[in-house]
Amino acid sequence: MFDKKDLEQILDLALETGGDFAELFFESTSSNLMEMTMGNVSKANSSNVNGVGIRILKDTEEVYGYTNDVSLDNIKKFVIKLSSSYVGKRTHHSKHLEEVKYKNITPVIKRPNSISNEEKKKYLLTCYDGANSIKTNNSKQIKQIICTLTDKEQNVLIVNSDGIYVKDTRTNCRISLSVVATDGTNMQSASNNTGRNMGFEFFDNEDLFNFGKEVANSAMTMLDAKEINGGKMTVVVHHGFGGVLLHEACVHSLEATSVAKGVSVFCGKLGQKIASDIVTAVDDGTLENYWGSLNVDDEGHPTKRNVLIENGILKTYLVDYRNSRIMNHPTTGSGRRESYKYSPTSRMTNTFFTNGTSSFEEIIKNTEYGLFAKSMGGGSVDPSTGEFNFAVQEGYLIEHGKLTTPVKGATLVGSGAEVLMNIDMIANNLTTGHGMCGSKSGSIPTDVGQPTIRVQNMTVGGRG
Repeated sequence: MFDKKDLEQILDLALETGGDFAELFFESTSSNLMEMTMGNVSKANSSNVNGVGIRILKDTEEVYGYTNDVSLDNIKKFVIKLSSSYVGKRTHHSKHLEEVKYKNITPVIKRPNSISNEEKKKYLLTCYDGANSIKTNNSKQIKQIICTLTDKEQNVLIVNSDGIYVKDTRTNCRISLSVVATDGTNMQSASNNTGRNMGFEFFDNEDLFNFGKEVANSAMTMLDAKEINGGKMTVVVHHGFGGVLLHEACVHSLEATSVAKGVSVFCGKLGQKIASDIVTAVDDGTLENYWGSLNVDDEGHPTKRNVLIENGILKTYLVDYRNSRIMNHPTTGSGRRESYKYSPTSRMTNTFFTNGTSSFEEIIKNTEYGLFAKSMGGGSVDPSTGEFNFAVQEGYLIEHGKLTTPVKGATLVGSGAEVLMNIDMIANNLTTGHGMCGSKSGSIPTDVGQPTIRVQNMTVGGRG
């Protein structure tokens, strides 16, 4: 890798034609995937990625390019080519690079490259055995069990003409499980995953057998589910991955990617009431070893705990460096990208509603009739309007304050702005779920989370 003097020369070269900011994002990443189908390894892949992404700004204009030839001569030639997009005289010089110091919130004990394939296979077999332990009979059977273990170690060096010089290592490990059950006529599926930004020591503290058992039990239970009758009703969304509702329907509309263009439903609403008084929502990239946590974002800025909504009032947006120029809003440590092939933009880390004062039992007991969305599936959202639709993977009716019949085919339909205003109870059982978020700068690890929440007057689609 280059010394600081070489890097300063490259950055200064990038500013020769009038650019006022230049950035280099070096990356070296190794990734592994092992898949097991019905107890047998069905796929095993490994990959290595190396390259550099180069960005030059002039006011709010941007030019971006990338290359996997990281020789000094090639990078200099590439920078000259990129900078030719601007026609002008030099107005800025690169500052002396100073290393950014930070507390490491993503320590690793067991690095992925120290774990053998046989050890990885044992983790997958434990998940499989758990899923396969669910009792079946001639009418109800487990049709398919697919377990996938992925790990990735990304080493980055980020430098820019403002003097930032920072190195970081991101180590992600995750197990995903998908189960299909059948009664001979119908099929139902269930899936879940668990992961952290840490080494394989994470799995030593996870009950993978029970994890597999719970997913399979969900698929089997939904075989007995009846089609739900759609309509307006009270909806109780469970903790953990239920936070995908906040992530997709609300916080995507708080990212500067949408706000800076003026196409977000929450544009111009800082300091205004946008949610129920009991709602506080946070995006926190500083939680130790969480799936979406980072020591520094992909622009080299330390991540932060950003309180987005406090007691119903909109407090901040999620803002990256370039959009901070457009919006005249401070950066929030939210510049993220999948790899060196993407220019960074504002993205989430670990996003969740904070705990409320009710218990889960109180919420159910105080609901006369409604839908309990125990686990959420896929969906879609339009950030400009906040309008969404989400499938409920596992759901139950609430009748007279009790959970009763399992129901299938439920779809939650509405807008993020409406949901935020209609939350009237929040439990004290905050947990998070782990996913990959796709957007303009690629696919990145993010945690979604919440305590159990109750939403009034939500539209539920169904074919019953």
